[in-house]
Amino acid sequence: MENWTLVSHPVRALLPSHPLGASLPSRLPRPSYLLRAVLLVTNVLVVSLGLTVAASHAARAADLTLTETGSTLLQPLFGIWVAEYTRTHPGIAITIAGTGSEAGINQAAAGAVQIGASDAYMSDAQVRQTPDIMNIPLAIAAQTINYNLPGLAAAHLKLDGPTLAGIYTGAVRDWDAPAIAALNPGVTLPHHAIIPIHRGEGSGDTFVFTQFLTFSTPSWEDDKGYGTTIAWPEVPGGVAATGNDGMVKAIQATPYSIGYIGVSFSDAVAAAELGTAAVKNNAGLFVLPGKDGVIAAAAALGPRTPPDERLTLAFAPGDTSYPLVSYEYAMVSKHQRDPATAVALRRFLLWCIEPSEDKAALLDRVHFIPLPAHTWELSQAQIQMIK
Repeated sequence: MENWTLVSHPVRALLPSHPLGASLPSRLPRPSYLLRAVLLVTNVLVVSLGLTVAASHAARAADLTLTETGSTLLQPLFGIWVAEYTRTHPGIAITIAGTGSEAGINQAAAGAVQIGASDAYMSDAQVRQTPDIMNIPLAIAAQTINYNLPGLAAAHLKLDGPTLAGIYTGAVRDWDAPAIAALNPGVTLPHHAIIPIHRGEGSGDTFVFTQFLTFSTPSWEDDKGYGTTIAWPEVPGGVAATGNDGMVKAIQATPYSIGYIGVSFSDAVAAAELGTAAVKNNAGLFVLPGKDGVIAAAAALGPRTPPDERLTLAFAPGDTSYPLVSYEYAMVSKHQRDPATAVALRRFLLWCIEPSEDKAALLDRVHFIPLPAHTWELSQAQIQMIK
């Protein structure tokens, strides 16, 4: 386990005023050579000026492109942010791609993109190798535990860390196993093998999910630990899926399966009619994923956030804290390729984290919450370091 501590018409031609612009007497059947020369020069100037303005406008429309890749949990939010930002900030383009948090970290570290999106912060070893890369929280999100149990989609089964760890190691094999039945008295559970589904690529969702298992289950901590990639135990029927969209589709297509999904895909989970578990938190209480639970977890641990902002929010203390919560990071180099890129990047990221009702409304569309005041100040300070 590694050490761990998103042309109007340019010019109108104005003809000369009277007498040349007025109706000409019949004794002058055509304009003089001088007038024709004036008109010719005027038209050339108009066309030339129009092309110059149009070219200038086109250049501004493609002045600068920022690139982002990484977290599929963050991808829907970046899609919203980019659409809103570029609509009101002409002259900048921003490309986004959902490739997984591990790819986001690696691509930012390699200088291949300006923004590496990640649900996971960098390990100590990664920070030592790439000291120019900053871990900048932009928002706070969560994960849901979802399952495909025919007839039980609305049941909100209760699950805890040790039981989930048992499912993913194969120690808990059936849906009516004693460990699950004891958490759900009165629920008729099917006698059917559980099919665990996990992410196949390096994923921040895996990072957060395995952090929760590590903090809540000593046996998992001693054996598997946490990371964007881990050595998943071989469980009969187990499935690997790519991205959050792939997780939703895999669980939907596989009756009796279970998996972990980023909260920005909650609408897709509902459309797929998957069940959502209430998860046992640090206080021993079962909590459904929701805005209040995410806010409570952030409030409990957010004040501990250090200047480099590498901090887990998983398994936070508090009766109402939801246990699968994370900062959503932009991995960004302090040193950009040129001053214009640095300015554009600073402006975009500061716009993203701006504390306002409008920005909170954008976050709410994907079930994220804004940064608390302390974390916002730290993120702002890091963004200002981009040069």
